[in-house]
Amino acid sequence: MPTSRPASRRQFLRLAGATASATTLLARSAPALAEQEAARPVSPSDRIRIALLGGGGMGQGDTATALKVPGVELVAVADVYDGRFAECREKFGKDIQTTRDYREVLARKDVDAVIVATPDHWHAKIATDALEAGKDVYCEKPMMHAVEEGVLMLDAQKRTGRILQVGSQCVSSIVYEKARELFQSGAIGQVNLIEGWTNRNSVMGALHWPIPTDASPQTIDWDRFLGSAPKRPFEPARLFRWRLYEDYGTGMTGDLFVHLFSGMHLVTGSRGPSRVFCSGGLRYWTDGREIPDVQVAVFDYPAAGTTPAFNLTLKVNFVDGGVTSEWGETGFRFVGNEGLMELGGGTVTVARRPPLARDWDAEPSRDARLSDATRHVHRAPDGYDDRLDHFRNFFAALRTRKPVVEDALFGLRAAAPSLLCNLSYEKQRPVGWDAEAFEVTVA
Repeated sequence: MPTSRPASRRQFLRLAGATASATTLLARSAPALAEQEAARPVSPSDRIRIALLGGGGMGQGDTATALKVPGVELVAVADVYDGRFAECREKFGKDIQTTRDYREVLARKDVDAVIVATPDHWHAKIATDALEAGKDVYCEKPMMHAVEEGVLMLDAQKRTGRILQVGSQCVSSIVYEKARELFQSGAIGQVNLIEGWTNRNSVMGALHWPIPTDASPQTIDWDRFLGSAPKRPFEPARLFRWRLYEDYGTGMTGDLFVHLFSGMHLVTGSRGPSRVFCSGGLRYWTDGREIPDVQVAVFDYPAAGTTPAFNLTLKVNFVDGGVTSEWGETGFRFVGNEGLMELGGGTVTVARRPPLARDWDAEPSRDARLSDATRHVHRAPDGYDDRLDHFRNFFAALRTRKPVVEDALFGLRAAAPSLLCNLSYEKQRPVGWDAEAFEVTVA
């Protein structure tokens, strides 16, 4: 018997092929295009000075994107590996401060905001210290390493009144915003099932990253990297491939499901599932990792506001032979009683059909329903970068002091069910989650 995803996809393609189609090019969101922004002068008093805390690949990528926003400059970088200081000076300027101790950066009066791009087990400590030092924070996803840390971060944001934005950039995407608009308008009727996936098929995609040849106790502050994690002898793989280890990372679900939850919560307005069940295993990557390389999870979402109850399935696979891109594919399928909506590859596609009848005698023939169907594709412009929009929104909030969409509460509700997948996988049983009281129950 075929699996549910191929069957649903064939149904979607049959429907799409039978419909009248149209394509719309989505307009870029405000703020304006980067070229227009660059032409607008920024006064010295309106400049935003940022620091990077965690100068690895993600941190450097975030910083390069942030610096495309006019009026933003990098003044300092903190990391535990000396090799990253030379990389950052070469990319961002020889005059930036570099240090192994992030607290030296937080003590600077001229630092307005920080990007926290450390391993997950440092997110809560560093972000909270930054908030309490009067800095605004852009924190990479997942927001926390454990659910209780997320609650403490939410409390710190409320207590300090500073801005904290989580780095799941799809929340600022014009594609997901269009999907939200279509969902809320009832474009595919009542949605009862949502499917999401992330697949990868490469060494880098599976997080087996290279280890620098100069990695040693002399070039790495090993004790500072471990932080609150259990003490261990020097083992550079744990630093440079930290996502593969439970002490520092949150597995595939914390790294990738959190993006799916962030986007899906934006589209549907949901706050979180009431129950989580996750299964999987280590199928291929026998490289010493402590996390599975295949996971499938099912979630029960209760009715909320005008959104009826629905089920969500998520899948992540690091050994998918059908993926051609190094970083794989990520997508969604929303199944409604009046059609299907798909997200992926910078597009949102709606294939709408007449409503499903509840009475046998009133049901039109399958061919009649297909012939009356319509299909519309909404596509982002070539070169569109939702991470740049995410940083535009972050810096706009810093200047106006208006709230961001992906704040600590939103980030907590996206990360918690991701982390609870790992708990369900470990316990081999369903896990309950209360997105209002932030309480976890194990059946």
